[in-house]
Amino acid sequence: MSTPSPALTPVAPEDRVFNTFSHAALWFSLGVGLLVMQVGAYLVPAVGTRDALVAIVVGSVLGSGLLAWVAKLGCDSGLSSAGLMHRVYGAHFARLPVLLNIVQLAGWTTFELVVMAEGSQAILQQVTGVTVPAFAGAVVWGLVLTALISGSMLGLVRGFVSRFGLPLVIASLLWLSAHFLGVLQERGVAAFLDRPGTGAMGFFSAIDLVIAMPISWLPLVADYARHGQRGSGALRGTWVGYALANAWCYALGVLVASLSEPGAPLVTALLLAQGGLLALGLILLDELDNAYGDVYSGAVSANSLLPRQSVRRWGLLFALVCTGLACVLPMHDIEPFLLLLSSVFVPLYGVILGRLSWGGVSHATPATGWDRTAALAWLLGVVCFHTLAQLAPQWGSALPTLALTYALGWLTRAREGAPAH
Repeated sequence: MSTPSPALTPVAPEDRVFNTFSHAALWFSLGVGLLVMQVGAYLVPAVGTRDALVAIVVGSVLGSGLLAWVAKLGCDSGLSSAGLMHRVYGAHFARLPVLLNIVQLAGWTTFELVVMAEGSQAILQQVTGVTVPAFAGAVVWGLVLTALISGSMLGLVRGFVSRFGLPLVIASLLWLSAHFLGVLQERGVAAFLDRPGTGAMGFFSAIDLVIAMPISWLPLVADYARHGQRGSGALRGTWVGYALANAWCYALGVLVASLSEPGAPLVTALLLAQGGLLALGLILLDELDNAYGDVYSGAVSANSLLPRQSVRRWGLLFALVCTGLACVLPMHDIEPFLLLLSSVFVPLYGVILGRLSWGGVSHATPATGWDRTAALAWLLGVVCFHTLAQLAPQWGSALPTLALTYALGWLTRAREGAPAH
């Protein structure tokens, strides 16, 4: 007799404990990080400052809105991200996107550990003058991550993130923002705002890059939102929390990159800020919950494929494997990685939203079946994303692809009273 997977079963009522503030605190915290600031720094001088700031606002609102929309689906259904994929694509075909999700989560966790290790290395050198190998920091942070994943996700979010982590990370962002805005005031706000771009990136491509960060969380959000009390709370909390964090960190990345020496590492620029050592340390601690979020969702996805091992055991294995990868793999230049993820998960969730939103009823695929029309719509979306990137990069790829796959999902979904396919 096969073991039922908790990842594919609606969450029990007693585990629905997240209110609107819990969602907002979690997703603000997950939206803050050095990686986000680094990606924000890629916008300049590729585009002008004004275009970069507008792209940040537009991309953050749209990307976070999409994230919140999926959060509502997860909360309303009680299903994990893997459960939503099974519901729309069928159990056989859903294994492909679930496996892709596990691979991308391993990549993200490794990225986070490398960033934390390099940040710790810079802080230690600043304080003591001692240089330690970066892999040593990866091992230390990896062991901390392994210890965290052995505990309760619900307890971590409600007990630490909401009560302690959120105020600390907001304080660190306020401190850094005040410092760099002061520097900007001395150098001239008008010159900063009027700075032109090199033309290396178009405006809609800049929006794509901003949207890429919230989209990277699409395959994770339902794993947490399913524990929400109401779908409306999951929608509001996720949208507001992540949009604020994403816009703030992207804008701070643009500001720091614009005021620093060309080619200067972001971590170095933050350390040189007044009080930057403390602020960077707090942001590094917050980076840990990003890695935790990746590992937990990776474990949930793995459990959906092989339920004989519990989510906790998968999490421990996942954390240890990613720690090993962080010690040996060079993990830099992440922009292509982000856009590749977008090309997979934008159309994947465009179909899911088209099928399940607004009271829609998904195709009643058997547990061992697969939905060919949904799978084809997804694959067409992937082709559309890359075709637009090659032929019309100035118009961006994410939003047109999302519109296409949403429409295909909507047009091919089962209706009330219609026979199952």
